[in-house]
Amino acid sequence: MRRRATVPARINIIGEHTDYSGGLSLPFTTEYQLILEAQERISGFTGDDLVIELWKTAGGWPADLSVTSSIPIGKGLSSSAALCVAVVLCSQGEQPSLEVAKEAQRIEWEILGTPCGLLDQLAMLNAKKGHSCLIDFSNFNIKSVPIPENWYFKLVDSNISRTLSSTNYRADPSTINNHVIEENSRVLQSIKASPMELGELLNQSHSSLISLGVSLPEIDLQIESLRTVEGVLGARMMGGGFGGMILVLVDHPDVLPNHTLICSSGPAVLEEIL
Repeated sequence: MRRRATVPARINIIGEHTDYSGGLSLPFTTEYQLILEAQERISGFTGDDLVIELWKTAGGWPADLSVTSSIPIGKGLSSSAALCVAVVLCSQGEQPSLEVAKEAQRIEWEILGTPCGLLDQLAMLNAKKGHSCLIDFSNFNIKSVPIPENWYFKLVDSNISRTLSSTNYRADPSTINNHVIEENSRVLQSIKASPMELGELLNQSHSSLISLGVSLPEIDLQIESLRTVEGVLGARMMGGGFGGMILVLVDHPDVLPNHTLICSSGPAVLEEIL
C-alpha cells in the first residue's frame, strides 16, 4: 500500500483565537502545500524522527515516510497542522473531516505540545477554490463563502519566528470572552463587506489581539508602518500570535509590489497509489 496526502496552508481572513471558544472564523487555503508519502513495508519505519513519532501516535502501519513542504515553518500558516492532517489521512484513510480534524488535533497536542483549536484542520479539509470557509465552532457547521474578486490579500513576513508550544497560547478567560464576542461580529460583518470595510475590520481585529496579549510591539510597529502605505486598506497579525506573517489587504495588486498576491486553493487530497 502506498498513499500520498497533499495538504494546503491556511490563511485566516478574520476570526482569530475563536475556535476553542465556540466562535466564528473565515479562513481559506492557499497554494503553499505539504506532501506526505507513505509506502508500506514489512516492519519498522524510516523517515524523520518527528514524523515517525506522529505516525505511530496516529496508529500508523510500518512504512517509509517522506515529507516535502513549501509551507514556511513558524510563520502562522499552520505547517504543523498540515503535517498532522497529512499523517492522519495517510495512516487512517478517508474519514469524515471532523474525525480527521480531531485526530490531527490530538496528535498535535500530544506530540508537538501545541494546545490548538480546530480552525486549521477544518479549513484544510473543507476548502473550496475561490471560497473561504465560514466555520461555526459551536456546532462545527461549515459554509463555503465566495471570496470577492476585489479582495486582494498579501502576506508580509514579520521575520519573527514563533513556537506556540512555548508561548502563552491562551489568554485570560474573561478577556478572551469579550474578544470572541466582538470577533464573531467582525466575521459576520466581513462576509458582505466592501474592501474598505474589510480593511477596517482587519485593523479592529488586530487591536483586539493586542488586548489579548498575543501580539508583540515589534509586529505592531510593522503593521502601523504598513497601514501608512498608499493602497493598503488594513493589516493584522495572523495565526496564534507572537510572530509570523502579517495579512495585508490592498486595493490593487500592484500595491506592495515585492509581495505576491495570495490565491485560494482547494482542500487536502488523499491519493491511493498503485
